[in-house]
Amino acid sequence: MTINELIAKIEQWHDDHNLIEGATDKDQVLKLVQEVGELSDSVCKNQDIRDDIGDITVVLINIMARNSLTLEECLAVAYDDIKDRKGKIVDGIFVKD
Repeated sequence: MTINELIAKIEQWHDDHNLIEGATDKDQVLKLVQEVGELSDSVCKNQDIRDDIGDITVVLINIMARNSLTLEECLAVAYDDIKDRKGKIVDGIFVKD
């Protein structure tokens, strides 16, 4: 299955479960934070993180759908923001020049 097919299926799942009209961006951001916490737990325990990353992406797809945004659009904006950044990792943190 392609990424676009998966996104369409996830968007349909959100519609079928009333998570577009029946929830708010605030609700979904709180869910996103919960899912990021689960990712953090899995990373700290050196466990498989694929499901956690997938769950985070599912919530992000919901937020994008609620706001009529696409993954490509969001990634393009983010890339445009970082593409010319200069810097390096210092003690595990990216420090801009």
